[in-house]
Amino acid sequence: MKRAVDREIPYLLFIVGLSILSLLTLAVNATIELDSATKIILHYADTAICVVFFLDFLHCLAWSDNKKRYLLTWGWLDLLSSIPLIEAFRWGRMARLFRLIQILRGVRATRILMSFVMTRRTQNTMMAVVLLTIILIVCSSIAILHVEQGEGVTIHEPSDALWWAITTITTAGYGDTYPVTLEGRVIASLLMIAGVGLFGTLSGFIAAWLLESHEEKQEHDIHALVNEVQQMRQQLEQLTATLKDVSDMAITVRNRTHEP
Repeated sequence: MKRAVDREIPYLLFIVGLSILSLLTLAVNATIELDSATKIILHYADTAICVVFFLDFLHCLAWSDNKKRYLLTWGWLDLLSSIPLIEAFRWGRMARLFRLIQILRGVRATRILMSFVMTRRTQNTMMAVVLLTIILIVCSSIAILHVEQGEGVTIHEPSDALWWAITTITTAGYGDTYPVTLEGRVIASLLMIAGVGLFGTLSGFIAAWLLESHEEKQEHDIHALVNEVQQMRQQLEQLTATLKDVSDMAITVRNRTHEP
């Protein structure tokens, strides 16, 4: 059970990060007057986050020991906060964030949690890379839309900006959309460098994670073999003791039969 909880911690930290990001975008939309293009990009990002939240709701429901209790306590809030189109429901993510922080506090004290983060660097780094990639895609999409103005530009709509950001950070670069201004090319260069670093890091940590999983399986098999050997040793000791008792009884009986 403890190992299962430990494996959940990187995932919980990732959901916490998404919740904070979602609340920040919601707060920006509510407090700052944004242009329509920026609002559309933030809406796309919010919708993608809501999809993750809905999958998280299904995950929690599937793994809950008491599904009815989960639905009546936090489940309905998780479900409502996964709906992107209704503004009032989106503030329910604050309750989701509060619940996740409560779970993390219950699972580990702060010192132990930080120790876990340092020891489980592979999983936590993978989650951090994914979260940082989402932030970079959103921010670069907004930035490129603002600097790419004038004749000859190929990035006109928020969907164009998001497509360009995704293909640039993944270094796919289909060439159908590209920056033509100096500022846009600077943004593209920085985004490509970040993409190479992030996905190189992600590839390395995925390989390390697969190796770590294989090592954990080997360690589990070794522990199982050690336990089996210990049980066999105990059984052998018991059998030896039983044989000794039988031998002593046989000697005693033989001595008695030879008595005059």
